Amino acid sequence: MLIGAREHSLPPRNLNPGAWSVEKQRPLTTVLGSCVAVCLYDGQLRLGGMNHFLLPTRLNTSHESADIVLAGDAAMATLFNAMLAKGARKEKLVAKVFGGGTIVSSIRMAIGERNVAFATEWLERERIPIIASNTLGHFSRKVYFDPHTGDAWCRRSPVNQAGTQELVHAEAMYERRLQARRPAFHVELF
Repeated sequence: MLIGAREHSLPPRNLNPGAWSVEKQRPLTTVLGSCVAVCLYDGQLRLGGMNHFLLPTRLNTSHESADIVLAGDAAMATLFNAMLAKGARKEKLVAKVFGGGTIVSSIRMAIGERNVAFATEWLERERIPIIASNTLGHFSRKVYFDPHTGDAWCRRSPVNQAGTQELVHAEAMYERRLQARRPAFHVELF
């Protein structure tokens, strides 16, 4: 596959929600709606990684919950630590951020906006500069990341295109599951 000026003999690794990977050669790709993908890159090592998360934080604090792998707080820490474990140095890392689209206009939770805000705040707190981003708007996105060069390509698709309807349906179903799982809080004042 020819992307940019570099030909890849390895097929890209596709990251589904909750996934992450750190690579030196194999390209990484993902498809995003309101989810966010963060690419971290150490140019000195020519090492890159990508994650794909659905929510900024876990819905509950149980360590047995599947929410852990889908949440940004866990996804960012895992990717960052995996990069360091492979020899990356924090002061050499740069980031690229993608996603956070509003593809289901009826979602009241502003998941995409919250995901982008979380990723931006996390990277700022860790002092990792964001050198490129393509976020928000009424788009789904396909992201292709070359971990050897740090180059990333993002193709946006308007929500009303036929190919994005499956993504719209999946996000609407996910939002309904989130609403159903929200705990009812009872506050008692003393």
